[in-house]
Amino acid sequence: MSLCRALSKLGLCSRRQAEVLVAEGRVKVAGKVVRNGSMRVDPGRDRIEVDDKRVVAERKVYLMLNKPRGLVTTRDDPQDRGTVYDCLAGLDLPFVSPVGRLDKASEGLLLMTNDTRFAQRLLDPTSHVAKIYHVQIAALPDAAMLARLRAGVTVYGEQLTARSIEILRSGTSTAWLEITLDEGRNRHIRRMLDACDIEVLRLVRVAIDRLQLGDLAKGKARHLTAEERAMFQA
Repeated sequence: MSLCRALSKLGLCSRRQAEVLVAEGRVKVAGKVVRNGSMRVDPGRDRIEVDDKRVVAERKVYLMLNKPRGLVTTRDDPQDRGTVYDCLAGLDLPFVSPVGRLDKASEGLLLMTNDTRFAQRLLDPTSHVAKIYHVQIAALPDAAMLARLRAGVTVYGEQLTARSIEILRSGTSTAWLEITLDEGRNRHIRRMLDACDIEVLRLVRVAIDRLQLGDLAKGKARHLTAEERAMFQA
C-alpha cells in the first residue's frame, strides 16, 4: 500500500495529514527520508518512522458519539468551525476517523474508529446497513405526501429512496418522521424532502442497524462494547 495509506492504517493520522508529514520530510522508511507519499510499503515489514520515532499499530478503538448540531464531521476545517473532534478533547485516544458523515445541521449517532476494515464494512454500499433517522418537518404529512416520499424522488438524475418512512407523531404544524436508509448518499434525506418542498427542522440519527443511540448525552462519546462491535463483524 502507499506510504500515506500505511500511516493512516497504523492509526497515526489521516491520509491528508500523512501527506503533509511526508512533504515536510518528517517520514523515513528503512532509515531514509521519503518525500513520495505514494511509495509502496509493507507496514508489517518496513520500518516506518515519523520524527525519528518508529510508527507501530495503535490499539483498535471503536466509539459512538452523540454529535451535536453545528459541528462538522472533519478533522480540520478551513473555515475554523467546530468539529466532532472537539467532543473528544481530553480523552486518551489514538487517531480515529468518522465512519461516514453527518452534515453540520444534523445530529445524533456517529461512529468513529481507527479500524479501517470495520469502517469499510459499514460503508460498503452492498452491505445495506440500516441507518435510522428521526426527522422533524415543518408540515403535517398526509397519505399523498407519504406515498410520494415512499416512491422515491429524482434529483438532478439521481434516484433517492428510503427503505421505510413512518409517522412518529404530529403536532399542530410540525411532525416527526422515522426514515430508514440502507445507503448513504450526500445529504440524502434533506435533498429527498426538499424535492417535495418539505422543510427539515431537525434531523437526528438514532440507530445504525441494531446499535441504538440510547441515552448517550449530546456531545459525549463512549466505547462500543464487544457485543455491539460483534453486530458489525463480517
